[in-house]
Amino acid sequence: MEYLKQREEEELELDEPVSPTGQYFNSSVLSISILCILESEVPIDDSLTMPLLKDVFLPINPRFSSLMVEDKNGVKQWKRVEVKLKDHINIPIFPAGLSPESYHGYFDDYLSEIAMKEFPQSRPLWEIHIIKYPTSNSAGNLVFRLHHAMGDGFSLMGALLSCLQRADNPNLPITFPSFRVSSNLDSAKSIMKAVPRALSTAFNTVSDLGWGILKSTVVEDDRTPIRSGDPGVRFRPISIATISFSLDNIKKMKAALGVTINDVVTGIIFFGTRLYMQSMDHASRNANSTALVLLNTRVISGYKSLKEMRKSDHVSSQWGNQFAFLHVSLPELVDDKFTDPLDFVAKAQQIIQRKRNSLAVYLTGRLLETLRKYRGPEVTAKYIHTTLKNSSMTISNMIGPVEQVALANHPCRGMYFMVVGPPQSLTITMVSYMGKLQIAVGTEKGFIDPRKFNACIEDAFHRLFEAALGTPPPPIS
Repeated sequence: MEYLKQREEEELELDEPVSPTGQYFNSSVLSISILCILESEVPIDDSLTMPLLKDVFLPINPRFSSLMVEDKNGVKQWKRVEVKLKDHINIPIFPAGLSPESYHGYFDDYLSEIAMKEFPQSRPLWEIHIIKYPTSNSAGNLVFRLHHAMGDGFSLMGALLSCLQRADNPNLPITFPSFRVSSNLDSAKSIMKAVPRALSTAFNTVSDLGWGILKSTVVEDDRTPIRSGDPGVRFRPISIATISFSLDNIKKMKAALGVTINDVVTGIIFFGTRLYMQSMDHASRNANSTALVLLNTRVISGYKSLKEMRKSDHVSSQWGNQFAFLHVSLPELVDDKFTDPLDFVAKAQQIIQRKRNSLAVYLTGRLLETLRKYRGPEVTAKYIHTTLKNSSMTISNMIGPVEQVALANHPCRGMYFMVVGPPQSLTITMVSYMGKLQIAVGTEKGFIDPRKFNACIEDAFHRLFEAALGTPPPPIS
């Protein structure tokens, strides 16, 4: 008995505490999940599903085999359990003999349905959906649905990539565009220990922190064609539509304008969003609208292996949720200022650059930690809920593979992801893959017209490309 008691205590010690952000995202007021969609180039054979999940997916991270539970002190922990894989696999049945276009409609409705569902807390917070019907874009679709409490996009993308191989040669490593994400977190700490390097940094910090607190408490965006402001918006059905742009064309715009790829992409999104707002309600072209832009706070030069992320002592490469929000006001679409659409990109770049040159991201993180320490995770989750609810949209992006990848010998024609569950009418996500930027637009069903919105994004891209290079862009494939 003493031995069993000792073993029990040792097992309890092995349980991993749930991160503060993980607790916020799985609370009474927030339940945020991520849908990762792989578009298969060939019809899906599901015979390898069980061994793939058992031998490849589950070993990636203990959280895929864990429940979120509370200990006797009320502290949430990840508790290892035996996983019943069949409970996590879903293969929907649609009517037989339909066209790919019709199945595309069924698939869209199915995504909307699973996006609304909350995870049962009695089993690990993930599931897989195998759609074995051809759509307009693919011969079948594989959907990973994972709770955001388990990790952010960087962590979960790393997990997904551990299941994939290069389609041309599985023995070669998957490669990514060279990139480096700088962290305001580390630079903020060094600056906080010294005299501020510039008065503008101090001013921007005070201004951005104050504005962020106001936006997270009492100041709401205007109700517009992209923000219904309905208190129950997170329970409303959503539509998910995609659009893609050539990364080569975006790089041409970057070179012509002397800005970053992120500046170009953000300019396209902001400009297209304002065009949509104007087309639906002319007055809303100048409405007060804010985007929450997600920043990865790791200092990285590429994706780490899952083993590195789990074992590394350095915060920059750890598994989990390590990101922050930037409040970015959408530039107004005023005739005399934006007759040249490039002015819109310049204005968007100026706003984001100013936000990056402040310590507000670091101080906001400290504020959330203080709030959690003295008021508890539920109160902090309500604060984050209000931050999301009071803004108009969220934008996040990830870097994807350069080469085509395959899952169990199923080449992926495309991939995209969507964050579901936030109390907003509009969410935009982006991932690069095979030389394209794949954009997914999640919209409140019946409130935002997804086809018209995407048409406005395309229009913004065409206008900006022609203004930057003096020639129309090639057709969007």
